[in-house]
Order: sequence, then structure tokens, then C-alpha cells
Amino acid sequence: MQRIPIAPRSDWQFTAEAHGFRFHTIDDDPYWDETAYYAFSLRQVEQDIEDPTAEIHQMAMALVSDVLRSEELLTKLAIPASHWDWIADSWRQGQPHLYGRMDLAYDGTGPAKLYELNYDTPTSLYEAAFFQWMWLEQQIERGALPNGTDQFNSIQDKIVLAFAELAKELPRPFYFSAVRGSVEDKGTVDYLRDCAQQAGLAAGSIAIEDIGLSTTGTFTDLSDIVIGTLFKLYPLEDLFADHYGVALPQSGLQLIEPPWKSVLSNKGILPLLWERFEGHPNLLPAYFEATNPTPLADGWVRKPLFSREGANILIRTREGTTVQSDGPYTEAPHIRQAYHPLTRFEGGYPLIGSWVVGDTPAGMGVREDAGLITRDTSRFMPHAIIG
Repeated sequence: MQRIPIAPRSDWQFTAEAHGFRFHTIDDDPYWDETAYYAFSLRQVEQDIEDPTAEIHQMAMALVSDVLRSEELLTKLAIPASHWDWIADSWRQGQPHLYGRMDLAYDGTGPAKLYELNYDTPTSLYEAAFFQWMWLEQQIERGALPNGTDQFNSIQDKIVLAFAELAKELPRPFYFSAVRGSVEDKGTVDYLRDCAQQAGLAAGSIAIEDIGLSTTGTFTDLSDIVIGTLFKLYPLEDLFADHYGVALPQSGLQLIEPPWKSVLSNKGILPLLWERFEGHPNLLPAYFEATNPTPLADGWVRKPLFSREGANILIRTREGTTVQSDGPYTEAPHIRQAYHPLTRFEGGYPLIGSWVVGDTPAGMGVREDAGLITRDTSRFMPHAIIG
């Protein structure tokens, strides 16, 4: 694995804007960064990223039914009892899921280590699935990369195929939804809606704030038409706590991601994985935080059960220094995970986002930050398979 400088395309901003990538710059700093790319060998991708992604995914999926049968575990995960039956029913019914992203620490040596699962509202999708593939093709066409250069990236193809399968069974009408004010979230759902339409699945778009609750307990659009299926780029735990959240179990609304994903999108899945598969080469020791936490002599990372984009993380390094991030997730219980720092490359600390579509590894993206915590402003950098 190498970080290789490369000349950016002179028209990359125009290309981004022309293809709907309107969050390529955040607060005047580039979010999309093509001044360099991360190069991998085919062996590294297949053996160190793709294969472990498939294995970790199956390990996590194997835990879902156990968690849903245990009031003790559901309580540990801070999932509200008011929604337990609804969540369990969604699993028993086999309600389909679309995608997820697991974050891996990897530098080209040794096994990749799982940091966390982002299995409910994963972002950085458009840039991983579409824009970095366009970058690859154009850099080959312009002679900046040799012919035959490849990328671990079948994300878009697999998403389109997944929507084609979902179209056979999902209740209609189908809507995509995100918070109105988020440019990134809107870009993600617009991209997914386009993928659905490529698969022949007609779908509408509605802001989360515009969804209504009828007097009969169904969720409706702005024309008071009952919504059959809702793809929501909005956290399940926030839906549970919402004013209308109490109506979800009896509403008949089908969600993507389905309610059972609340088990896997919870940081508490990390200590449960370690308990079940202790010593697995791709896992880090992790424990639910207690009054007297399990000692982690070489340092630890404290994470809320519910947090996103690197918020409210506290790192205690093996040298005893601390690194932390602010954020809104101050009330949730926490876990502690063994400290396994990202490796510093010339431009910063890269984190691998490995994508799963349905139950199949589909591709990856690389986020790079100047510090050890990967945040919402961390740069997205393209990758390539060289040799």
C-alpha cells in the first residue's frame, strides 16, 4: 500500500459539479482530494480487505438473532423496549437490507482491524461508488495511470442489481428521504434514487421533515398518500426517539435500512463480536464500559454506542496521552476498544471504508485525516490496484 502523488485533473471541480457532486469542498477546504491516490496490490485487496470484509459481515449477521432473543443484550445496546418486538419482527420476516460500510485500519501490512460497522446510515457512497471510478477512467484516458490499472469497486453495479431485486417485493409507493438541510445527505439519496431508477424502481423524494402521520397511524407524503417503503438516511435511534417514533411499529411502513439494522449500527456490536470471536485476527478487544473498565494496557478508544463521523471519541494512547473529539453524543453509554492507531502516511492517517451491498463485499473508499480520528471533514482520496 502506497500513497502516490498525481496531478489532479484540471477540470475536476467542473466535472464534480456537472455530475451533482456539490459537497466536494467543505468550508473552503477540499473534501475530494485527488492530489494523490492510495495504491494497493491485487493480493492486498483480495486477501486483506475483501475476504475479511465478507467474513466480518457474516460474523456480525450471525449475532443478530441472538441479540434479538435477549432482553439483556437489547438493554445493553440501549435499544428502547418499546420497539423490541417490531425490530425482531423485521428480522423474522427477512426484511431486506441494502448496504453497509465497515471501517478498517490497514496500512498494507498485517491483518486489517475492524474499527466499527456503519450499517444504518453510511455515507461517502457517491464518491466511492461513482466519482472515484470516473477519476480512474479519466486518468487512464489521459495517460496519468497505465492501461490495466483497476479499482476495487463494483459498488454501483451491485446497488443497481440489489434495487432490481428489491423492486419485486417492496410495498409502494417508494420514497427516498434525508434531512432537508444536509447537502451531503441529499447528494447521497439522490444518487441512490438514480440507481433505483436504473433498476426500474420508480421512487419519489421527500424531506424527513415533510413526512406526516395520518389519523389512522400511517405515514404519508405531502399529498397525504400513504408511504409504502421509505429509504431514510436518518439514524434508526433518532427515529425511535422522535415524536412520531412511537407510531412506527403499527404504521405498516417498511424501512430501508430495516429496523433490525439497529443491532449492527450500534457500537455495542463490537464487544459482542469480541466476546463471540475472541482472538480473531481482524477484531480488536472491546468491552462495554463499566465502573471498573477492563484494563487495556496498550491504550484504548472510548466510543458512544450511537455516534457518527468521529464525534465524541476519546483516545488514550499507549504512551498515556489523550486525543478527543467533540460532538452531540454525550448521553449514550460507551464501549472501550483496544487502541490500534492508524498508520501515518505522508498526507495523514488513512482509513479504509469497505462496502457491503446486500451480503457481498463490493468495493472501498479511503478517507484521510491530519489526525488519528476520522471526521466528517476528512478528505476522500481515490485508490487504484497496481499490479
